[in-house]
Amino acid sequence: MAAPVKYGVYLPNFGPYADAAAAAELAALAEQAGWDGVFVCDHIARPEGVLPTADPWIMLAAIAAATTSVRLGALVTPLARRRPWNVAREVTSLDHLSAGRMVAGVGLGISLGPEFSDFGEESDPRVRGDLLDEGLEIMRAAWTGDPVHHDGSHYRLNGVTFLPTPVQADVPVWVATERVRGRPVRRAAACDGVFPVGLSPDQGAQLLAEVASLRGGSTDGYDLVALGYDDAAAWEQVGGTWWLRLLNWYRPLTHGRRAIVAGPPAR
Repeated sequence: MAAPVKYGVYLPNFGPYADAAAAAELAALAEQAGWDGVFVCDHIARPEGVLPTADPWIMLAAIAAATTSVRLGALVTPLARRRPWNVAREVTSLDHLSAGRMVAGVGLGISLGPEFSDFGEESDPRVRGDLLDEGLEIMRAAWTGDPVHHDGSHYRLNGVTFLPTPVQADVPVWVATERVRGRPVRRAAACDGVFPVGLSPDQGAQLLAEVASLRGGSTDGYDLVALGYDDAAAWEQVGGTWWLRLLNWYRPLTHGRRAIVAGPPAR
């Protein structure tokens, strides 16, 4: 019998949500209302124009301190524009602050828009994929507490040891993809969950079937994490294990607060 679907809220880190104190308040309300997780975006600039933007890691620290049971994490961090050893440290610190509730969400990031081009960051998705793969390898090695030796095309570490290790023996890693097969899906299948971006529930079913084939025919213990407004039932039918309620950045904060207080869909 499949485990019950978990429900979370998904906070932008820009617009009216660009406030760590507000994120902490909303997270506490979500926990009280019965949500299972609180997750945040990781953006530094938006194609819509200049918007107030908060650092997602500061938001997560505030959320961790204001809650006791919800899962939390950034969905997703474009690892190609971050130093993977810094992200490994941040995840570990938040895992300790939250007593073992962190999820590490990673992806390529948005190719269009300002987040790479306006900062002189690598814009080629293939190269960013290489950076992401190396970064994932470094992060997971760092969490073991053993010396990390890495001599790759983009990163080099010479026997660096990262302590402390996370509270969790294995921090769950969820990987974003806009596709239902190919390299991004192979990457996600090698981790602990997949976060489909811009896909329908029917496409999610295809994605999960591809993941299952890559994992030897089974997705037991594997997460399919969907995002939406009112399609939780459709994602549950195709095997979703998490459904996150997206809160609109262009609506007032009071709108998001009402959605959170209303609680997750009926179980």
